[in-house]
Parts: sequence; C-alpha cells; structure tokens
Amino acid sequence: MRDSDFTGALKWTPEAQVKLKNIPFFVRTQARLRIEQLARQAELDVVTAEIVEQARLEFGQ
Repeated sequence: MRDSDFTGALKWTPEAQVKLKNIPFFVRTQARLRIEQLARQAELDVVTAEIVEQARLEFGQ
C-alpha cells in the first residue's frame, strides 16, 4: 500500500497507516471506510492509531 492510497479528506498518522496495512487486503477497503467514519464521528481531522484500534475492537478481530 502506498502513501497515495491514503488520499482524501482525512489525514492518517504513520502509525495508523501501519495498522491499516496489517488488516487483510480483502477487507482493507471496507475497514478504511469504517475507520474514517469513526474518525469523522469523533470530529477528528486525522486518523490515529487509537481510532484504528477502536475500529478493530468493534469489528471483533
């Protein structure tokens, strides 16, 4: 996954990008969308490792 894959309204911290890359590729796009949704709900401009972890717990993995 390249940094260019993280384009859009929200920025991602390097730590959050690493965590996303650890998600299996076949669900990564859906996970990224849900993670960004959680970040927006929390009124964040940056996706952090904490938000990725929150999503992981929500997904039950």
